[in-house]
Amino acid sequence: MQFDLLTTDPASKARAGKLTTDHGVIETPIFMPVGTVASVKGVHQRELREDINPDIILGNTYHLYLRPGTGTLQKAGGLHKFMNWDRPILTDSGGFQVYSLSNRRKIKEEGVRFKSHVDGSMHLFTPENVMEIQRQIGADIIMAFDECTPYPCDYRYAKRSMHMTHRWLDRCITHFEKTPALYGYEQALFPIIQGSTYKDLRTQSAEYIANSNAFGNAIGGLSVGEPAEEMYAMTEVVTAVLPEEKPRYLMGVGTPINILENIALGIDMFDCVMPTRNARNGMLFTAHGTINIKNLKWAEDFSPIDEMGITWVDTEYSKAYLRHLFKCHELLGMQIATIHNLGFYMWLVREARKEILAGTFTEWKNKMVKQMDKRL
Repeated sequence: MQFDLLTTDPASKARAGKLTTDHGVIETPIFMPVGTVASVKGVHQRELREDINPDIILGNTYHLYLRPGTGTLQKAGGLHKFMNWDRPILTDSGGFQVYSLSNRRKIKEEGVRFKSHVDGSMHLFTPENVMEIQRQIGADIIMAFDECTPYPCDYRYAKRSMHMTHRWLDRCITHFEKTPALYGYEQALFPIIQGSTYKDLRTQSAEYIANSNAFGNAIGGLSVGEPAEEMYAMTEVVTAVLPEEKPRYLMGVGTPINILENIALGIDMFDCVMPTRNARNGMLFTAHGTINIKNLKWAEDFSPIDEMGITWVDTEYSKAYLRHLFKCHELLGMQIATIHNLGFYMWLVREARKEILAGTFTEWKNKMVKQMDKRL
């Protein structure tokens, strides 16, 4: 596995790079569609491959561990073969899902004991078995087990949690190095920076994670309810510490504007359920603002969904038709909207990459942020 930093924008910290894995090349900056349970909601793999065309997608350790289970995934030959996806995959650690199960889990030094949302059964995640689970899932990039703190978060709690995440990281690294990859290709482990919205804690955590000398580094615990300005401030603190020659992944972010602003701060990789979740609710992202396709104003608008024609659905269907599908609760409406939103996200990061390579990113980014910050 290799990461090559190609260039940095002269007026910001935006970077264009190339991350090479055994399942293919990932051109950064990149957005990773979320395939929580071995499926990107609303699209099948052919559409994902041909119409949306991401270099990498994300799977969820917590959900895949519960269903279909690692035994099934091993028998299938790993997640790639199970879901018929031959490009790179990243799996998260399950830390965020455990965080979201606040009334169903107990956190201790050993790990996290939690109750399954599926059947109420009890389970234990430790740094060691999360490494084993992710080996069995078989993603190209895997995450260290961490605790994701809520927002707002008491300073003392954030500090204790951060130090525990660091101790868990040491255990993850030790166990990862002892366990072989199962499917004949390399896996890379990314540690996760925590520290809530406290500058000194984020700096400490970034330094600790940088010193672990992992292949790449992730930033967790943001996009959990804090104002965007605090997210950007913490990202800036962290990227000032992290080594430039390694990829940087900001977990769970975010809106199109969030993504552009964080690219400008030096982030390379993103994931978020927003494009798919919002699509299923009739919210479309475009270069000129967001559209609530359920609104009456689109009822007799026979223009294309998006005249830019980013994906085939944009010019093949009208706004009026898509609104009709939503009003009739037709599943096709959610599918069309999902293909559009994911296609737009992929277009956005690829345009950002072009602008970075051309040395014109900052001017373009400022124009795009202003355009996208509208309700159409």
